[in-house]
Amino acid sequence: MKYYCIADEDTVRGFRLAGIDGQTVAVPAEAAQAFESALNRPDIGIIILAQQVAAPLRTQIEAHRLARERPLIVEIPGPGGGLPGHKTLLRSVQEAVGIHIDFKKEPLSDPHRPK
Repeated sequence: MKYYCIADEDTVRGFRLAGIDGQTVAVPAEAAQAFESALNRPDIGIIILAQQVAAPLRTQIEAHRLARERPLIVEIPGPGGGLPGHKTLLRSVQEAVGIHIDFKKEPLSDPHRPK
């Protein structure tokens, strides 16, 4: 099962450095074509979409999620951050797993560290 990223140039480049293939898109028409192409590839198990790319594809994304289990579609914030009103990745994982993870701003104490 492969991952595939559809996003802006910087995001796709970052994923390529991690060994994940992808396609750079700049306009909604390119995003729609790349999304449909990725959906039809049997080797892709997870499609990673930048939120800015996913926004104009909302209807197609939701139709896919209702009709098929694979590939899984994951939306991530782009280089400029997340879109207002969207769940963070942490929040999505917490809802999927059913466990609330509380990250404290203070570092955990280290018993071997002098006070």
